Amino acid sequence: MPPFIRRRLVLQAGLAAGALTTLGLPARAFAADEFDVLRARWVELNTGGAIDPADPAYADALTKLTTQARNYLNTLLTAPDRAALWADLPLSPSSGNFSISYTRLKTIALARATPGTGVQGGELLSSALDFLYSKAFNETLKETGNWWFWEIGSPRALLDTCLLAYDALTADQLTSHLRAVDRFVPDPNRRTNSPSLRETGANRVDKALIVALRGIVGKSADKLATARDALSDVAESGKNSVFTYVTSGDGFYRDGSFVQHGNLAYVGTYGNVALGGVANLIALLGGSTWEITDPHRAVLLDAVDASFAPFIKDGLMMDCVSGRAISREGAGDHRNGHGTTSTVLLLASGVSEPYASRFKALAKGWITRDRLNDYLPGASIPEISRAKSLLADSAVAAASAVPRHYQFYNQDRVVHRRPGWTFAIAMSSKRMARYEWGNGENLRGWYVGDGMTYLYTDDQSQYFDAYWPTVDAQRMPGTTVSTKPRDPGGSGAGTGTVAAYAEWVGGAAYGEVGAVGMHLINHDKSLQARKSWFCLRDSIVALGAGITGTDGFPVETIVENRNLHENGTAALRMDGKVATDGTYAPRWAHLEGVAGYVFPAGGQVRVEREDRTASWSEINVGNDTGGSTTPYTRRYAKLLVEHGTATGGYAYVLLPRATSRQTAERAADPGMSVLANTVTVQAIRSHREQLTLANFWAAGQVAELTCDGPASVVVGRDGRTTTVAVSDPSRTVQTVRLIVDRRVGALQSADPAVTVVANGKQLVLDIAVGGTRGATHTATFG
Repeated sequence: MPPFIRRRLVLQAGLAAGALTTLGLPARAFAADEFDVLRARWVELNTGGAIDPADPAYADALTKLTTQARNYLNTLLTAPDRAALWADLPLSPSSGNFSISYTRLKTIALARATPGTGVQGGELLSSALDFLYSKAFNETLKETGNWWFWEIGSPRALLDTCLLAYDALTADQLTSHLRAVDRFVPDPNRRTNSPSLRETGANRVDKALIVALRGIVGKSADKLATARDALSDVAESGKNSVFTYVTSGDGFYRDGSFVQHGNLAYVGTYGNVALGGVANLIALLGGSTWEITDPHRAVLLDAVDASFAPFIKDGLMMDCVSGRAISREGAGDHRNGHGTTSTVLLLASGVSEPYASRFKALAKGWITRDRLNDYLPGASIPEISRAKSLLADSAVAAASAVPRHYQFYNQDRVVHRRPGWTFAIAMSSKRMARYEWGNGENLRGWYVGDGMTYLYTDDQSQYFDAYWPTVDAQRMPGTTVSTKPRDPGGSGAGTGTVAAYAEWVGGAAYGEVGAVGMHLINHDKSLQARKSWFCLRDSIVALGAGITGTDGFPVETIVENRNLHENGTAALRMDGKVATDGTYAPRWAHLEGVAGYVFPAGGQVRVEREDRTASWSEINVGNDTGGSTTPYTRRYAKLLVEHGTATGGYAYVLLPRATSRQTAERAADPGMSVLANTVTVQAIRSHREQLTLANFWAAGQVAELTCDGPASVVVGRDGRTTTVAVSDPSRTVQTVRLIVDRRVGALQSADPAVTVVANGKQLVLDIAVGGTRGATHTATFG
């Protein structure tokens, strides 16, 4: 264990009562023991410890916490015949309002334990907890409604309150509350309302933390040991350990993917929960009898770089890995990114090198590159304390974002990082769901997994500024859709958490570039398309082929649907002229401050600029996440390729951050050629970068490449060196034979799956793709 943790534990073990007094809590007449040390540490982790309330850095956070807690105290119902604690949270068997009530009590307890707030209310807290125990959450009740409120939300908030307001509760009260917790979270390994279901991923971590806190409150060594062991799933020999790479279902994958709910890319929210829970347990239990010592915990620590960092752009967490949480007004990409930043910084204080230095460098980079400057204003007091120290430490250099193409083949996500811009693609397949809706959330998320693309430039509030309620949800960037209207929520196969139908989804990565493809079959099987994105160093080439619709409604491909914010005035030009709403046949288009768009094959492109007004309540009516009815108006600029009702295709080149002049120059000299755009193969050649990229939907031939089955291929030349990268996104064949009709040098290195069959006038490779789940295999010659 780190020496500073051991020293702190020894000191606290002898001075636990004194530590509580330092934290603003009166010392109780007990003999200090290890449980008291852990209780004091948990209070410190949540309050920031012995901060200086006069420090201006904490002023806003203290004011916010104090105001919120006093508002809850002032509106707390206290009459003997009360039926609820707050008038706006009536209790009912299936409502989650009892859980929200516990969360408000936790806020009061936190303010009371935090130096500088002056908040009291110990007797009111005690009485309110007794009320909830009697009326809403006790060991005699059955779960109704959402299981999460009973097994995670309420017990966590209740235990936090018990620890923060420990001095205000009697031993009998604590015993009663612990009986309730034991009723609904007796075992962190299993779902109480469905005992045959083993907890996985973030839910397992949540429950492990709850049982650990229960062990501290009740001074139970067995509970603390059970909590620690649940992370490693000792009970089932590590089957559902959060410190083990998974090959299916929930958890972290070797390629950096993180899945929750069986088939959803979820590192932005559930991943944050898993990482945050483990970070808290490491900080809480470090140096104690129950320290986390699993030798495989590096799996989770490595995930910071492999699973989280690729999706964080200048402090924000990309929405393509946040599931239904995109519809939550109180969330958003910046707040989710702040959660990751805070967790990584907390982890840095409890882990050894090289992780500690790397985590600090990442956190510093994310905070300092966030031009909205909203990390510290939105941070809690302990988060501010850690961030202050980090930002003042000149020995920590902010980590920069490294250009790279990430192909997350286990979660159907792609991130293409370039200097000054980042591009992401969210897809779905038989393995990964299109979108998630439920519990009244994400009512218009229909197309976020149908090849939606995200372009991140200098506009850091693009998806944060009321984007999700106001955007035309039927026309998400990058998608090809039927114009048939959809109803909120979902119905029929292929919606919600039901897997989509397509098999061929994925691509091949080669350093900073990559080929990506998706065989789109829409939610009701009325639309098909082969869609490819060839991600180059300065552009994205998007191709579509075999677009067929059978529902009688016109089909569109959405090139752009950009949030120009309130009253945005960015000019939209077609072939150099300012465009009004209408249909054009342009060579190129340009949206000021965003990108250029080149149409090498022409086509009918419709321009629309519209002001859209909506409220968050239109996309989220969840019990504890429902949005407000406040109307927001945002202006959007759209570029739509019209396919009509006939078979069609498209081709466009996206030039992020290009000027109008640069776009016109690229239209005249694209620097690339479309080699094929059919239902058999889509391919391009980048003359600028000496690359050939191809997606073979079936056996076929294009230019110098011949492939005997489905594959994604990138062939690149750098001087005398040639590199070949191949994958099978369809996961349907065992071996792919690729013939490259050119001379290359001798083999320098190769993935074990690659066999060189011949290397003369032609290069012939056999790639054993079976069982590799769409991973890229490479060979280099020179």
